[in-house]
Amino acid sequence: MSTAKPGVIHSHGGHVHGHDAHGFDLPPLPSSIEIFDTTLRDGSQQEGISLSVEDKVRVAEQLDHLGVTFIEGGWPGANPKDSEFFARAHRELVLSTSTLVAFGSTRRPGTTAEADEGLRTLVEANTPVVCIVAKAWDRHVEDALRTSLDEAVAMVADSVDFLQANGKRVFVDLEHFFDGYLHNADFAARVAREAENHGAERLVLCDTNGGTLPDRLTLVVNDMVSASTVGIGIHCHNDAGVAVANSLAAVGAGAVQVQGCVNGYGERAGNTDLTAAIANLSLKLNITTVPRENLDRLTAVSHHIAELVNITPNPQQPYVGPSVFAHKGGLHASAVARRRDLYEHVDPSLVGNAMRVVVSEMAGRSTLSMKADELGLTLDPAILGQILEDLKQLEYQGYHFEVADGSLELLLRRATGWKPEFFHVESFRVITDHHDGHHGGDVVTEATVKVLVGGERVSATAEGNGPVNALDAALRRAIEPTYPGLSSVKLKDYRVRVVDTGQGTGAVTRVLIDSGSDGLSWTTIGVSENIIEASWQALYDSMVYALLHAAK
Repeated sequence: MSTAKPGVIHSHGGHVHGHDAHGFDLPPLPSSIEIFDTTLRDGSQQEGISLSVEDKVRVAEQLDHLGVTFIEGGWPGANPKDSEFFARAHRELVLSTSTLVAFGSTRRPGTTAEADEGLRTLVEANTPVVCIVAKAWDRHVEDALRTSLDEAVAMVADSVDFLQANGKRVFVDLEHFFDGYLHNADFAARVAREAENHGAERLVLCDTNGGTLPDRLTLVVNDMVSASTVGIGIHCHNDAGVAVANSLAAVGAGAVQVQGCVNGYGERAGNTDLTAAIANLSLKLNITTVPRENLDRLTAVSHHIAELVNITPNPQQPYVGPSVFAHKGGLHASAVARRRDLYEHVDPSLVGNAMRVVVSEMAGRSTLSMKADELGLTLDPAILGQILEDLKQLEYQGYHFEVADGSLELLLRRATGWKPEFFHVESFRVITDHHDGHHGGDVVTEATVKVLVGGERVSATAEGNGPVNALDAALRRAIEPTYPGLSSVKLKDYRVRVVDTGQGTGAVTRVLIDSGSDGLSWTTIGVSENIIEASWQALYDSMVYALLHAAK
């Protein structure tokens, strides 16, 4: 790194000064960028995420399957799980594309690198690359570390020397770099320069508070790229909602590495969402991030990791969300039927996603036709109008078919004249006995279902922990001997919403049941003033849908 004094940025009224922004020459875009994933460390700091060692191994496998350049596995020695993960990773984790990285800190103030337990643990983690965090904000050094600026610089130099002497490639995360650069640019640049002079391979500029905006960040990154002879990385948090934009701006200013987390996981507002960053860099800027042939794995990996961390995918997450290529409005769907790019900025298949047509009371004829085509159905144009009217009336009553794909498919199939012949329900009954009439007394629920199935009349009774559970058990007991494949169908979720709250206990209720079997998932709906009847409608549709698709 050169010793030229970096440009100082001053803030006045929200505007950035100190550089000629109009004549600013940015370096050409690179042909490729390193993707550094920190889901297993920074991402796991998100409230509600707690990964077991097995979870961490599975997430690392998915990241390697996607093809990120580096996987930061955690902080060895910081907790038993991270220590066990690195021990298992060394024995069990076979990475075909990615390189595993151990994270840690510079030596502590007032000690030597050789005597620092954290640095020794980093060496023992058996990873070819280590990433250490260094303080780049003078206030942080003086107020949090309570040491001198000279000691903070020496901590960086000693730590990089020690790790290199032990055969490690070293990246340095310059924590609070943008805040530090604004407050004391000379000190922030001095820390970076010391890391580079002692052999750091990457200088990673961290927007730790997540409050820097893209124009200011661009200027700082360009300063550091111009002054450095090693690659600059970027690590952004999303507290101002611009982590992905900042990461793209940094690449435009010459950064060669982007750090972040799958799905934007992370503390507070999260980190740069790598699914969006990878897609934007690859598809919009034609920069290689993960192997091109792996890009269509992006949605599957995003959702798989969401399952592993036990967080429902965000339907509207850019590129990979279930709803981001869904078309609901009649005019939109009609236009998409003619030209997909009118409402789709990229081909969804490029990232492993798919276009969907969502049918609701806003639907038009073209929407229904597209949905029918998607399901492989042929709808007579003469009945489209009647289907639309029926749909609007049902939605007025409280049905919500855009979130009940299973019930919608059955509705459209019935409009073609199809009738489910799997079984016929004669009647059902639910009895709940509450013993000892006080709170905490025993409650026993029993359901009886009478059906015609397989040419026979069958009556089955079962108990459950509530009316829906008892009905589910009784219906299965009645029809599973004829359809044993139903044993694999699982009811994953049960949701109730009161449609017209003003009616109190006499209000119409909407019930949604999520079901799944052998990788297929579907949602069914029921609506009634009687919550048990609404539940039964959704339960019945769920079983019919399962039998319909099992028969295909």
